[in-house]
Amino acid sequence: MKKALVTGITGQDGAYLAKLLVEKGYKVYGGHRKTSTPNYWRLHSLDIFNKVEFIPYDLLDSASISEILKISDPDEVYNTAAQSFVGTSFEQPLYTFDVTGSGVIRLLEEIKRLDKNIKFYQASSSEMYGIESSLIK
Repeated sequence: MKKALVTGITGQDGAYLAKLLVEKGYKVYGGHRKTSTPNYWRLHSLDIFNKVEFIPYDLLDSASISEILKISDPDEVYNTAAQSFVGTSFEQPLYTFDVTGSGVIRLLEEIKRLDKNIKFYQASSSEMYGIESSLIK
């Protein structure tokens, strides 16, 4: 059985992705922020709450990322975790960069250090580029 780690599992994309992976027969581990009270309503609504093993972690802490990777021992990592509110990205640009930029680098570095065979998927939004009147060069 393949194992997948889905970060940001309590968000819309993470929850629907977890449902798809469960339906495909994966053992799914869901990463959620240590610092927040998890909001599992999407997972209950999709009827997969009891089919996922949840692991708290901190995307801003390499040791925490290492721990979640060791516990889940995934074949695949799907990173849907992000600071996803556009308004907040302007109000708190450094925090947004830490989570959405540096957090990805921390994940990739820990994957490289632990097991280079883990497949990695990064979910992102076109919002990160803003509105452009011409092609980005």
